[in-house]
Amino acid sequence: MLSAPLTALAAAEVSICYNYGCVTEAPVRFDDAALGAQQRRLATARTAEEERQILAEVIGWMYREAGKQSPIHADRAGDFLDDGVYGRMDCIDHATTTTRLLAVLEARGALRFHRLLPQARRTRFVLFQHFSAVVEEIVPAPQAAVEAVPDHVPVLLALCDCDVSDDLPKPAPEAAGTPGARYVIDTWFYDHGTPAVVLPLAAWLDGEGPNVQ
Repeated sequence: MLSAPLTALAAAEVSICYNYGCVTEAPVRFDDAALGAQQRRLATARTAEEERQILAEVIGWMYREAGKQSPIHADRAGDFLDDGVYGRMDCIDHATTTTRLLAVLEARGALRFHRLLPQARRTRFVLFQHFSAVVEEIVPAPQAAVEAVPDHVPVLLALCDCDVSDDLPKPAPEAAGTPGARYVIDTWFYDHGTPAVVLPLAAWLDGEGPNVQ
């Protein structure tokens, strides 16, 4: 859970889960400057696919930062490589924590091409369930033009009631995506702090992903 309402210029404190089943939680803090740097990385994405690629790396960074303030740095891929280790994380810990981290980014306006959804669960066998954070692709709001207004435009406006719309810089068009497509952001598959695995939700539900237990 978040400790306080977030703004675009605020640090964030997030409660992370570990020791399996979210049985233990600890607060970790991300300062504004560090979050702002990651937000600028995400802002370089020109497509939803690019944003997902960068998002996987940003979430990995957030886990590494959290590992400096909590025992989750001991977490290893899957559930068996760190069996009995304090700070280990199962898929419930990961899904809950990643969803909270994504909520921080979303609250800051860092996600232009995606919105956060409730966690997903897959069940392939009676005794095996797996959980993950999920995002959905959306149509982004158009970006403002970043080019400077040409010097002659203010002069024209001062001299006459002219139409200068053709002289103004135009925003670059966004590449077409697939709004409504859903993807898992899954940090359970690899060792602590590794970029998240991003998969289409349908493929993940069908069992795709690295072969770990």
